Amino acid sequence: QDYTATIFLRQRWTDERLVFEGNKSLSLDGRLVELLWVPDTFIVDSKKSFLHDITVENRLIRIFPNGTVLYALRITTTVACNMDLTKYPMDKQTCTLQLESWGYNVNDVMFYWARGNESVSGLDTLRLAQYTVEDHYTSVSEAVYETGNYPRLVFHFELKRSILYFILETYVPSSLLVVLSWVSFWISQSSVPARICIGVTTVLTMTTLMMGARTSLPNANCFIKAIDVYLGICFSFIFGALIEYAVAHFCTLHHPNCNSALMYGHHMHDCEEEMNGIVTTIASNSSRVKRRKDSLASAPPSTAAGEPGLVPSSPTTSEAKTPEVPPELFSRCAKNISVLRKILKSINCCHVENPHYIDNYSRLTFPLSFVFINLLYWTYYLYF
Repeated sequence: QDYTATIFLRQRWTDERLVFEGNKSLSLDGRLVELLWVPDTFIVDSKKSFLHDITVENRLIRIFPNGTVLYALRITTTVACNMDLTKYPMDKQTCTLQLESWGYNVNDVMFYWARGNESVSGLDTLRLAQYTVEDHYTSVSEAVYETGNYPRLVFHFELKRSILYFILETYVPSSLLVVLSWVSFWISQSSVPARICIGVTTVLTMTTLMMGARTSLPNANCFIKAIDVYLGICFSFIFGALIEYAVAHFCTLHHPNCNSALMYGHHMHDCEEEMNGIVTTIASNSSRVKRRKDSLASAPPSTAAGEPGLVPSSPTTSEAKTPEVPPELFSRCAKNISVLRKILKSINCCHVENPHYIDNYSRLTFPLSFVFINLLYWTYYLYF
């Protein structure tokens, strides 16, 4: 959130009291600055500054015959710059260097750039480790305080961060770790130590990489940066590959071979046939009871009273002893059986017939998903 710069600050003004005859300028020792009037310029938002004094104080005083004074200093200063790191490390920052009068307001002194944007030089040949200077310009404004309005000069410069370092340091290693986690999809599910070792190693390495990427950033930034998003995506894919093996191994323990899936299907078919038999039995019993009631209702009274010659035989007697099933009970039982059948069908849909298919699907879905998310990530942060 700051930058450090070494500045050759040159100020020029006219003092009529210093007019002298001649056509040559006069250079004075820097120690004579205490005997002259100089503007009280200071650097706004400066955290730390110092004037170079090796081997002597780096000051220059030059007086021209018309009373113009040139005052030059060599200063190294650390200036605060409020940076927006949302797109870090694909971010662009605009920083400023503000020069302002400390005690003289606009009624006493006026500040202006001698040659406009050309007043600042040296940025064309400047080479920085992480940044490139894309643009710079100057402006003039006034600082408003309770004691009055003070002149201010502002120098704006735009910095673009070089992403090549971060691609080699962070993006490429994290992507290779994701690819390394996919190697476990081609290892047999019976090789538990090999697959667990790959999963745990990649997770721990990715965690170390995420912690190292944040060491160069201030802790005060609570917003999510672009590099955090990418590292989070990579960590999710690596963790997902580890969870995938846990699911596949769990299914393998319950269904060690493909024949178990077939046996499971036959078992479900037998259960369904058994339920159909129960429904058929209940329906036949209810129809039989109904027919019995109809026959009793249509019989003559003497027969119903129990004449000796019309006593029903033993099969009819056993038929009369069959318990009656109320229609409400039959409908409730039918509903329960239909609900049970739906539950069994839903369980059958969630059943994995062959656990080895999980690895086959993962070999295709994981790479395609990672490539698709990368396209969205780079398109958003580079062009939006």
